[in-house]
Amino acid sequence: MNTYRVLEPTLKDILDGIQPLREDWVVRFKIIEELEDVVKSVESLRGSTVEPFGSFVSNLFTRWGDLDISIVLSNGSYISSAGKKRKQNLLEDVLKALRQRGGWQRLQFIPNARVPILKFENASISCDVSIDNMQGVMKSKFLFWINEIDRRFRDMVLLVKEWAKTHNINNPKAGSLNSYSLSLLVIFHFQTCVPAILPPLKEIYPRNVIDDLTGVRTDAERRIGEICAANISRYRSNKSRAINRNSLSELFISFLAKFNDISSKATELGICPFTGKWEEIRSNTRWLPRTYALFIEDPFEQPENTARAASAANLMKISEAIQTTHHRLVMANQNQISFLGFLVRPRISRIIAGTPASNSSYTGGHHVRTPVGTPSYTSAHRVRTPVGTSSYMAGQHITTRSQISRSVYSPSQAQFQTLNISPASHPSNLSSQTLNIRPASHPSNLSSQRMGSRSINSTNRRQENQTNNSTRQRYVQNYHIQGQPAWRPKSDQ
Repeated sequence: MNTYRVLEPTLKDILDGIQPLREDWVVRFKIIEELEDVVKSVESLRGSTVEPFGSFVSNLFTRWGDLDISIVLSNGSYISSAGKKRKQNLLEDVLKALRQRGGWQRLQFIPNARVPILKFENASISCDVSIDNMQGVMKSKFLFWINEIDRRFRDMVLLVKEWAKTHNINNPKAGSLNSYSLSLLVIFHFQTCVPAILPPLKEIYPRNVIDDLTGVRTDAERRIGEICAANISRYRSNKSRAINRNSLSELFISFLAKFNDISSKATELGICPFTGKWEEIRSNTRWLPRTYALFIEDPFEQPENTARAASAANLMKISEAIQTTHHRLVMANQNQISFLGFLVRPRISRIIAGTPASNSSYTGGHHVRTPVGTPSYTSAHRVRTPVGTSSYMAGQHITTRSQISRSVYSPSQAQFQTLNISPASHPSNLSSQTLNIRPASHPSNLSSQRMGSRSINSTNRRQENQTNNSTRQRYVQNYHIQGQPAWRPKSDQ
């Protein structure tokens, strides 16, 4: 099919255009560091720390992605359970401190949201700050782990989010879908394609995660992590499991085909990633009474509806965007320029413009140059070598162009290589039956080592990320949170 011949390299070039550069990581670290300094100055937050979560931690963010930050209250080693009113008051204190400090733009306090948040912009990055958002932190870890099952998940999430932004259906404030819902739609698609790429999430964690976030934080995280590690390892090592070898273009088109009639299905069926099935709403008492236009159940916080902001009018808009895109993709005689017009926003098209489409396919979880028209993917086998070697295969790559030097990180590379976290202690290392997850070892805390600068080869080819021996590392002072050393970025130590 000619569509796949053209669409596959187009999607790869889109990924090159939207994946974060090294400076996109650095600027977010700087924002976290600056906010930490502000929090330390607030008397009511004495002993509190800051902890990133969301797409930044799950490594599902694009160059322009938002940054979610939780202010973790001091509560000894136990998971804090501050009430909504206290959270509102504390965020008001942070708002006052930010105003006094200056340099923070578009400050907006939203106290009556389900989770009270303080919004602001810094260095053109939109940030959402909440108090004790342990639920968000844990969900970020799960999405990070899911990506370790199959690296196409991350690529699909980035592509779907960019496509949704292009069609103005990725804005819950305007009554459409949030990015978390889009990620769950990709999970559901991977669960229901044939053969399945992901299992029902109940096979990874059989209980409602939020119910188990009690007591000592390190103990709760360890229990959850060990169960997930064992179940993911079991799933990946199942030799009788059929392997899905579809290319990104095939998965993207089948994603659109699957949800082509979502507006009509949504009247009777809900999307349930926990079971990996469409579920009848009237048969699920947890979802009644039906008050939402679309129901996408949060698998980690059941029975919450992640698509509760989607209005009936916007559901029709979402459905029309899916139908229109699917129709145009399968039309004959398409080219990359015509595809870009309805897959990405203009600035992404400008990044891609003038650059020949890459002809790479997925094989063994990493990119290999192959002739056009021969897409393949083997997700069951990945080659991993110790961090710091030039042959580390992580399913991502560095793309350099004459106009742009782009450093793209896979989840584990981003933390292992640039943040000095060993594979053995990182939560993405799910090959072992046990997984020792601590705040200090998770990417939300990253490491006690700053990202240094390093040179990037300016040749026009893909290459594997590798540690530059000339990198200037900055070591920072550790501090402790809940009895464990925690990440504390600090410049000019």
